[in-house]
Amino acid sequence: MKTLLLACSILAIAVVLLGVKVLFVKGGKFPSGHVHDSEALRRKGIGCSHSND
Repeated sequence: MKTLLLACSILAIAVVLLGVKVLFVKGGKFPSGHVHDSEALRRKGIGCSHSND
């Protein structure tokens, strides 16, 4: 039971820390995970597989 409570609390802390920008910054949002939104991937010539079809 202690292990389950510890795991749940660690998971809850992780979720809150990942959402700090979204929860506490006005107009904050999660960064985009799409390839076309990443400057570094575009410079390397890496594109989205859906657009190559």
